[in-house]
Formats: sequence, C-alpha cells, structure tokens
Amino acid sequence: MENKKVLLSVEDLEVKFRVRGRILTAIRGVSLDIYENESIAIVGESGSGKSVLTKTFAGMLDENGFISRGNIIFDDAELADTCVKKGRMTQLRLNFFKKRLDAYARLLAGAGTYQALLDLDREIEEKKTLPEEAAGKIRTKMEDLRFRMTEAYNEKMTLDSHKDKEKIHTLSAQIASWKSELAGLKREERALIREHKRSFRNDAALRAEYAERRRALKEKYAGEISGDISDEVRQRNERIAKEIWRSVGRIGAFRRLKLAIGLLRALKKAMRLGVDLSDEAALNAVFDNVIFRVRYIDENEERLHGVCVLNLAKIKYEKDWTQIRGSRIATVFQDPMTSLNPIITIGKQITSVILRHQNCSEAEARNRALSLMKKVGIPNAEKRFDDYPFQYSGGMRQRIVIAIALSCQPKILICDEPTTALDVTIQAQILDLLKDLQKEFGYTIVFITHDLGVVANIADRVAVLYAGQIVEVGKVEEVFYDPRHPYTWALLASLPQLAERNTKLYSIEGTPPSLYNKIVGDPFAPRNPYCLKIDTLKEPPMFAVSETHFAKTWLLDPRAPQVEKPESIRDIHEKLRNAYHV
Repeated sequence: MENKKVLLSVEDLEVKFRVRGRILTAIRGVSLDIYENESIAIVGESGSGKSVLTKTFAGMLDENGFISRGNIIFDDAELADTCVKKGRMTQLRLNFFKKRLDAYARLLAGAGTYQALLDLDREIEEKKTLPEEAAGKIRTKMEDLRFRMTEAYNEKMTLDSHKDKEKIHTLSAQIASWKSELAGLKREERALIREHKRSFRNDAALRAEYAERRRALKEKYAGEISGDISDEVRQRNERIAKEIWRSVGRIGAFRRLKLAIGLLRALKKAMRLGVDLSDEAALNAVFDNVIFRVRYIDENEERLHGVCVLNLAKIKYEKDWTQIRGSRIATVFQDPMTSLNPIITIGKQITSVILRHQNCSEAEARNRALSLMKKVGIPNAEKRFDDYPFQYSGGMRQRIVIAIALSCQPKILICDEPTTALDVTIQAQILDLLKDLQKEFGYTIVFITHDLGVVANIADRVAVLYAGQIVEVGKVEEVFYDPRHPYTWALLASLPQLAERNTKLYSIEGTPPSLYNKIVGDPFAPRNPYCLKIDTLKEPPMFAVSETHFAKTWLLDPRAPQVEKPESIRDIHEKLRNAYHV
C-alpha cells in the first residue's frame, strides 16, 4: 500500500454515547489509514463498533453519540479549496483578531516560567497522592483477585449448563466472594488516601514553602510578559487572524462569533504554554480544538483564499456535512427496503440526489440516472424508471441503492452489510457488481461485515474489531492465513467451511464486555482460552507482524510463551482452497 495515497486517516478515535444517564464508549482509540482505490473490510461480532466507526466518516452518528477524542483527516483537494468574501466588516474583524493575538504573543516570553508554575502545581498534587509503596500490597492483592476472577469466569463459560450445574454454582459463589473481597480492598485503599491528604494539610511548614515558591515564580512571570514582540511575530499573527476569519467566515453570524472567540482562547492558551505556532502541525492541533483550520493562501480586494485541512471529527455543522455526505462519502445500507422511500418512484429517488449535489438540469439528471441503472444491471431501465420500490425484487432494490450511492461519484463507498438480506446467488452478483464498478469509477470500498467468506472475496485488507478496538489489521492473505490474535483465530475457526462432518461447529464462549464500564487489560481476556495474567492487568500495544500486518495481543511480546493456534486453522490455506474449490 506504500504506493497509494492515504485518502482517510483515523487517528486515536474515541466515540461515546449518552444512554439513560450513563456513558457508553463504543469506539476506543481506533487508528486506521484507508487508501485510495482499495477495498478494506471491517469485521467483528454484532456490537463490536463496525457501523459506529464508519458512521463517523459521514457524520451520521445518532443524536446521543459524539466523538470525544481523535481525528479523521479526509484528503480531498476539491473540498479543501475555500474562499470567504472580503468587506468592511471582514477588515474590522481582522484588526480585532490581530490586536488580541499581539497581546497574547507577549505570553510566549514567559512560557518557561508558566510551565514551572504548572510543574509546581503537579508537585503539590503528587504530595497529596498516596505513594505507590504505601498501597503496593493492597494493589497487588487487587490485581491477583482480578486475575483469579478472570480465570474462574473463563472456566465457567466452558462448562455445560445442564451437566455441570453444581460446579457452575460453586464458581459463581467463588467469583461473588472475590468481588466482595475486592470491594473491601478498594475501601481500604480509599481510607489510606484520605489519611495521606489529611497529613499534608496539617504540615504547615511544607505548605508555607510552596506558597513562597509560587510567589517568586509569579513575580518572575509578570516581568517576562511585560516586553514587546518582534515584527516577525506580528506578521505571523496577521496571517493567523486571516485564518481565523476564513475558518469561521462560512458559518452564520452568531456561531461565527462564538467560534472566533473559542479560537482566540485556544490560541491564547497555546501561546501561554509556549507552543510554536509557526509549526503547521502545532497550529492545526490548536485549531482542531474548536474547528478545522483553513490555511492562508492568498487574497485580493474581494475575497480571502485558503485551503482547509478536513478533519471530519471536528465538523459540527450540517452545512459542512452537506458538501461531503453523498458527494464525497456515500453509504449503501443493509436493508434496501428501508433505504428507499416506498411512495416515490425509483427514478425520482436517483435524480433527486444528482440534482442536490450536481450542477445540472433535470433532463441531464434523468440521463445520468438511466445510465447508472444500466450500469448496475437493471434490465429495461427506461421502462422501470417510473416504477416504485415494491415493484422491484430484493436484489434489484439493492442495485438501485448502489446506483443512488454512486450517483455523485463519491471517493469512498461505505457498504454496511449490503448482502445480509439476500440469498447466496444474489450476494455473489452484488459483490461482483461492486468490484466491477470500482474498476470503472475508482472509488474506495469500506465493507462492513461479519461474514469472513465475503471478506475473502472482495477485500484487499481486513481490520478486525472487538469491543470498539481494532485488534488485528493486515492484508487479506495475512489475516486469513497467518492470524495472530486469539479473537481472529476464534472467528476463523467458526467458519462453516472449516467444519468437519459430524463435528460441532466452533463458537466463541461468553459475551463481550460491557462498554459502560472501564475495561482493564485486554477486552477479549474473559473469553480468551489463551489468556495470560498480564491480559487482565494491562492493555496490549499494537505489535507489528510485518510492514502491513499488526495485532493487539500480548502473545506477540518476545517474553510471552509460545502458543499453538487452534488445530482447525493451522492449515487454513489448504482447507479454504478445498472449501472454495480454488
């Protein structure tokens, strides 16, 4: 993939939902690069976060969902080019922004001292914090209890609910006892913390020392920020002032003012901390706290011209999404009958999308719609143009949904399990159609599925999701023939094609963890028969298997014991060849 352009880059994405007064974390620290003209499949069990992840690409999260952390950088040159009209009000705003930035720039000289003040505050908080050695024994006991509970839970999940009732009851009672013991240890830890904070408050001499250090630093800071700024900094501030107005100028007056004030505050904070705003990446990061940045290019008497860095995670307004959704990123949904309006003709539904996003007449939109209908395999397109969705079969309706998604020639096509409701024959036809159209239109396919057979047929790369995290990613042949994460092993082992006659089909015992709670360690640990002690204590990093293959499991750590893959997938290459008669 090194020769392909990165079209969409997801960086440490976290998505949360407000549900009945609680917070559910659906996506947890996902990072993924999607390349131009590739097919990438996102696989996992129901509830793993596949659809939620791709909904963030098109701004289609439910009202109770929000992106709490991370970036989604969309590299689209056409959308990036941005102009804002220039007038008397624009000049007044630019002068105001520049004056504020010049005042904030004086804070740069005192950044070192300000950082020292922050360090002093952290030092005081550390003094209030219970030292590790004081609570070490308690925390060791807590970690040991968590590991024993995980092991007991794993064993419980493997037992037969009819034959091993007594043993299940014993294990359940033991787990409940350990939970009670763990709660007691937590109470003991909290009591130690309260006692430590009380002793700090009673140490008058130490508190007086900190007060004197703080006073001296504040005096030094006041002297440092009283100087003037250089001409170079003034020029930089003038450019940033124009970028503030270009970034907010396309939005309504009230929101525009609110966002501008937010940007000024973010820039003030950055200057106080000594952030080098001459660095493009640093300036992007500051702007991203409020709104995506529009870089200054040039200007004339009539307009300000710039190029924006499209961070989809920071888009907050529908006006911005209308330029992206449909025309640049389109979606093919799972059930075509719910995607299509039952009281509007097929032709009207296709042409309405074209007219909304393309600058053309109704006659031209009709011709484009007919051409698309023919491309997706609708026979007698002219006669079927004015038919209603109920007059089409399931496979034909799915073809129409694909035609609507492709009507504006998007760069990314998200296919959310588009073959689930179709029979095997129609599934194969739809998959072949998607591949053929990709060659013609050159779009990128993001395929959401739990069917690994579909993945093998259409995808170039695979990302395996579990509990809102990518646990393995790589080329199809790497993930299929050399999987490294136990969850991927389990998914492959459950393929019906690998089952032997008169044997029970493999299934993953247990259930995924609750996404309402903080997950400690590897989220797959309670269901993992190869679970290590560290899996219950610490989240594994993403280990590199090759330049294109990565897996998030402690089994890849050089210190980990050697573990054999399940027997059913040890010779998976040959088994799949036999299953698909390749």
